[in-house]
Amino acid sequence: MNPRRPAVALACLASGLFVASLLLAGAGLPEYSHRVHPVALRGATGLPGAMLFNAGAFLLPGMALVLAAQALRPAVAGRGWAARIGLTLAQLSALAFALQGALPLDGSGQDERAMRLHALVWMLWWIAFVPAMLLLALGARRGAGFAFACLAAAVLVPLLAVLAPVDAWVGLAQRLAFALWLSWWLLAALVLSRVSVSAQESLPPARR
Repeated sequence: MNPRRPAVALACLASGLFVASLLLAGAGLPEYSHRVHPVALRGATGLPGAMLFNAGAFLLPGMALVLAAQALRPAVAGRGWAARIGLTLAQLSALAFALQGALPLDGSGQDERAMRLHALVWMLWWIAFVPAMLLLALGARRGAGFAFACLAAAVLVPLLAVLAPVDAWVGLAQRLAFALWLSWWLLAALVLSRVSVSAQESLPPARR
């Protein structure tokens, strides 16, 4: 079996689940606005369909990307410590993304512990991602294009997710950050798994 397929398929699955969940977010809650409201607000406890939304938008996509990162490990095994640690941090970012669905916001706003836990994993999502991008840009050795994509993601994801003005466009900015994050995963699955395929094809045939 082509070792490229699992990582790419999992990255596509994660993106598809996330997009489908957003498209269905208004079901049962027509006042929910993609322009104004954060993504996680749709999954707040007490809202109709919150559990299904959290599973489709966060939990399942995040776990799919955790598995995608695991499938990419052979591709960075011989690329040095920077690439290996970078992929591990990217995997941690994917796990934190998944946990946003397992630790939803409290719809009533009274459970401060739930709010803090969700904020913690949201922060871990982008904080782990930034050094992951810097290390992979440095250590993956997949050319200037991939390095530039990693550096751009390292700057734009926190810029859109955290530093964008908290105003009427905050929902849109956050969705752009998530879209960029998911796009990087798909690019990484395509580029890094190509290393694994090329390396395997270059190996001499085993002697009998």
